[in-house]
This record gives sequence, C-alpha cells and structure tokens, in this order.
Amino acid sequence: MIHLHIPEPNSKQKRFLSAKAKHIGYGGARGGGKSWGIRTKAKLLAVNYAGIKILVVRRTYKELTGNHINILRAETQKIAAYNSTDKILKFVNGSAIEFMYCARDADLDSLQGQEYDVIFLDEATQLSEYQMKAIAACCRGVNAFPKRIYYTCNPGGQGHAYIKRVFIDRQFTSKETPEDYVFIQALVDDNVALMEAQPEYVDFLEALPEKLREAWRHGRWDVFEGQVFGEFVDDPQHYYDRKGSHVTEPFDIPAGWMVYRSFDWGYAKPFSVGWYAINKDGTMFRFRELYGCTGEADRGVEWTVERVAEAIREVEATDPQLRGRKVIGVADPAIWQENGGPSIAETMSRYRIYFDKADHKRIPGKMQCHYRLAMDDDGRSMFYVFKTCRHFIRTIPALVYSETDVEDVDTKMEDHIYDEWRYVCMARPIKPRMRVQKKAVDYRNAGDPLNMLKDMYGSRQGSGYRNVL
Repeated sequence: MIHLHIPEPNSKQKRFLSAKAKHIGYGGARGGGKSWGIRTKAKLLAVNYAGIKILVVRRTYKELTGNHINILRAETQKIAAYNSTDKILKFVNGSAIEFMYCARDADLDSLQGQEYDVIFLDEATQLSEYQMKAIAACCRGVNAFPKRIYYTCNPGGQGHAYIKRVFIDRQFTSKETPEDYVFIQALVDDNVALMEAQPEYVDFLEALPEKLREAWRHGRWDVFEGQVFGEFVDDPQHYYDRKGSHVTEPFDIPAGWMVYRSFDWGYAKPFSVGWYAINKDGTMFRFRELYGCTGEADRGVEWTVERVAEAIREVEATDPQLRGRKVIGVADPAIWQENGGPSIAETMSRYRIYFDKADHKRIPGKMQCHYRLAMDDDGRSMFYVFKTCRHFIRTIPALVYSETDVEDVDTKMEDHIYDEWRYVCMARPIKPRMRVQKKAVDYRNAGDPLNMLKDMYGSRQGSGYRNVL
C-alpha cells in the first residue's frame, strides 16, 4: 500500500485537482499556488493509476529542477526512484513522471514518437502557441485513461494571446470544442498557506508598477508587462487613470467621410481586411473586418485568394456602410510579387478589388498607431474601433515586443490585423498629440495666488483666472 500525505488544498486548488475537462487552465496571477497544484495532482495520479505516463514541462531546466524535480524527489523517495539521465521519476506501480524543458523549438525533437496520458505545462504563457500545441499533440494513447492537459499560467509571455483566447475570451476555432476548456482563476488571496507564511507578499505585489500589479496581483489579462499597445483601452472601468475607451458602439458612417480598406495576406497565417472611416477632424474608426486562415479551412471556408476577393466584393456590395461608397485600398507591397504565377494583387483586380502599395516601414508605422491611440486630457483619441470588430479587440492588446528587435512587435504572434492597421495609419499619418504640461512652481516664492495659476497654466487672454480662485 502506497501512502502520501497531502496538505489540505484551498478551494481553488480543490477545483483544479478535481477538474475533468481535457484542457484545464489554472492561475492568472502570482502566488496562486500553481506549482503546488501540479506536483500534487501528478503525485496523486501516479500513485492511484498504475502504469500511466505523465509529462511535466517548464521553459528552462533550472526552473524545472527548482520548482518540481527536487521537491518531488524528496516527497516520493520511499515510493519512486529518479533517473537523472532520462529525467524520469519512476513509481513502484509502474507509473512515471517525466520532466522536460522547452526553451526553443528544437527542444521539441525529444518528443518524437512519445505518448503521454497527462501533460502539465507549468507557466504555459512562457511557451509559444506552436510549442504548446506540439506538446499537447503527444497527449494520446490506446489505453482507457482519460487524456488531460493542465496549463498553469500568468498574464504575459509569448503564449499570452493563445491562452487568453481559449481560456479567458473563449473564442474557439472549428477544431476546438468549448466544453473541453475550463479555467480556474486563482489569486494570491486564495493561497491560504502563503498568506499565513508570508503575508507581506501582498504588499510586494501592490508596490509593483501599474502593468505588473494589474497582471500579477489582480490577474488582468488585458494589460501586462511587455505589452506593445498598453494604452489601448477596452473598458475604462479597469483603469484608475483612463477617462475614455477606444471601443465604441457602432453608428452610421456619415456620407462625407473618407473610407479606406486595408489588407494583409496571411501566407499560412490569418489574413486580415479592415475597413476604416475618417471624419472631418481626422479621427479614424475601424468599423468592419474580415479575418480568416489561409493555410487551412476555417469554419468550413477555404480562404483562397479568389475566395477572399469574392468576400471583399460581397461585403462592399451589401454592407449599408460601404455600398455605393468610394473605397481607397492599401495593402502590403508583397501582394504584387508574382512568384511564378499571377500575383495576389492581379487576382484581386480581376474581381475589381484594387489596392495601392502601402508604406510598410515598421517602426514609423508602429509610432503612427501609438499616436492614434494617445488620449488627450479629456479622454479623446484619434482612433476608435467598433465593438463588433472582435478580432482587433482580441489581438492588438496581446501583442508583445520582439526579443531580437526590442523596438518592434514580435512577428511570430497573431499580427496580421496589426499590420493592416499600421498600413492605413501610414496612409493618413498624424503628428503626436501634446498633452497640457503643468509647470513646477516654487511655492516658497510664489506670492500672489493669481501669479501661481499663471505660472502653472500659462497666461491666457480673457480666460478669467480670478473666477477660479
């Protein structure tokens, strides 16, 4: 008989340990007891189900050793033996916990031909979507044991967008079943053991810079360190210093406004088409989008170039916001490359869909996006997006900086909406907006209160300073 002593889990850990879905997400903030949950679940499975294979994955070997291997070896020394060469903890009943690190795609080569009954991806957002899916593909086998994958995670990291899509936003592709995904949000407040042993940890989290505090303390998935467009505001109630939102209710586009269509082709990744209206003041509104995968059928639609052209044509012929309007098209210059056959631009033109070559300089384009998002002191920006453009709202806040080009967006992410947004911003460039800057005042020599106000806000003729004293 094998005996294990398991301390009493907190309420969120109990839900994690008893969850039955195929894909189980856990965490969302620092201090939620994620590593303890993985070790405990792995031990319980290994002890209670003879002969099963379990895989625990972390990004680096150092993290794998410190968070799991050393602790599990000590906790199971009477019932399991560790093979340091193969990184396998073998239990007396034939079950095994294997450990793997995945710092880069080449590390996935060790998984060729491997099958596991249960997989744990610890700090999953540190892995890329490709890495997570490649590892998850090994969760298979002919035995009757239910196959499950556990993801512990915090906001941020290269896998942030994928984890947020399936667990937080619950937006699924045709090949994903919503019932297979469950997420258990765990904050530091849920970790009773940590609160008793280290109550000052909350003070540490509260003292972090705004983005880290919102992500690590409160588990916010729409703001995190490393985020490129952290100024994008969906719901201003989430921010203590934001007056406005970039997301607006749809409205009828007035007849006199200019309308642009921007396009970025996907090459085995999602393509993106966005329609933008610009008012008399130069404010830009994204009011319609068309988004899909070109490398495979997406929800029953095979997105060939011809199919995309037909869809654009149909949208502009039937949408009341577009029907009968002059639409100016801009697109990535790459669509004019022929590559041994008709170019994408040529194919589009056969359907009377025309584009001009966009200015696709990356850093100036990125800055134009920032200029557009910037809010003035009243919470007004030069860019808004209709709330019906859900793919823009989902992907833009998830973009992170490249590790190799620290000024640019990580191009390995879902960035095609960003690219076509950048093209249209470069087609209508604006200057950065200057917010009112208050001057520092030496109150020891300020003298007349009226002069204090003039020093702080500048002299304005006829502004009636006396009325505010």
